[in-house]
Amino acid sequence: MISTGDLKRGITVEIDGELWTVLEYHHIKMGRGSAQVRMKMRNVRSGATVEKTFQAGEKFRRAIMDKKSVTYLYREDGTFYFMDGETYEQVPMTVDQLGDIVNYLSDNQTLDLVTYQDQPIGADLPPNVDLEVRQTEPGFRGDTASAGTKPATLETGLVVQVPLFVNEGDRIRVDTRTGTYIERA
Repeated sequence: MISTGDLKRGITVEIDGELWTVLEYHHIKMGRGSAQVRMKMRNVRSGATVEKTFQAGEKFRRAIMDKKSVTYLYREDGTFYFMDGETYEQVPMTVDQLGDIVNYLSDNQTLDLVTYQDQPIGADLPPNVDLEVRQTEPGFRGDTASAGTKPATLETGLVVQVPLFVNEGDRIRVDTRTGTYIERA
């Protein structure tokens, strides 16, 4: 069990039989009465985000998540297939389970599969990934007075703003937390 005083951003707890990940956490001390804790949480399975208020000191069951390294293989009809490197078992996952991660998946990429009670519920990417630029307009020197950017479509279909010197076929490094360009790879 975990108390509201021990909660932090990123911790997953079980409330009413559902798994919730804490996104934001605020301790509020009222003028009268007991302190309260206001949390913004995301449902792990459905992806729904809600804000709930609890009394300070309330206890929750902490969800123990397991992680194992898998390799992304391919996509077929909205289902993504991953291979466990130890057992060579293929694990299918849907877009709903993966969320925004699908924008950063490229063939043979290694990532962590998150499971709860031996059921896959999501995946964790590294902080940044290298992707190939598939389509972008040519950038010409002198187009802007300061450093300019242009949209570029990557191999996964994700569109990011890149500097003018990036061309089609270049590999770039993208931050998976913010979806922004970091550097050429």
